[in-house]
Amino acid sequence: MSALPTVRRDTPMRECNTPQWWPEVSAWQTRAFAEWVGASDAVGQTETMSTEPKYSEPNHSEPTSSEAMRHSRAGRIEVRPIEVRDEQRWHELFTAYGVFYETDFDSTVLDGVWAWLLDAHHPLFCLVAELDGRVVGFAHVREQPDTFTAGPGWYLDDLFTEPEARGTGAATALIAAIEQHARAHGGGTIRWITAADNEPAQRVYDRLATRATWVTYELETGSGTGNNAAE
Repeated sequence: MSALPTVRRDTPMRECNTPQWWPEVSAWQTRAFAEWVGASDAVGQTETMSTEPKYSEPNHSEPTSSEAMRHSRAGRIEVRPIEVRDEQRWHELFTAYGVFYETDFDSTVLDGVWAWLLDAHHPLFCLVAELDGRVVGFAHVREQPDTFTAGPGWYLDDLFTEPEARGTGAATALIAAIEQHARAHGGGTIRWITAADNEPAQRVYDRLATRATWVTYELETGSGTGNNAAE
């Protein structure tokens, strides 16, 4: 999970103004998301999903938008880069995400990750999903080199939607936006992990991606918040 990342973006995606690359990523509109109507979220209840392709390639002859849009039964889902104004809401959602995985994030972690998301030179970036104007979910993503292709790869560190928004397709829309961003920046494989007992999430992921057979290992080396944790 901690491979050295390489970021190649002409415009930082953490600025308040919509970055230059976003219209390129979000050219697909409601029509492209039609197959996701009724689909569930990463931790929501699964429902019937269309067998049509999960995305539509951008058609630059059609009008574009600064946001990726999807209409669900509950309202309109919009995916966009995180902005400074989202700080309080992001803190709430990221804290809830930690609780979901039985982890209590202290202020050092919350402030540290938030600083990463606002740092144009940091490899980690964040997309948020809005449901009728309210931020209901987020995805933390980073680019990393892929030694099997000598090209870019992508790692989805965190994906979360609030319980009230599960089943609206917000998480599916976030993954779709990540996929479009990757395609617009050299392609490559998007990888992520989930808990072995998170079966609702796995049912959704099984429809969107290929279940890998790799086994994950972890080797703790001490605190990640200091340069000399052992001293």
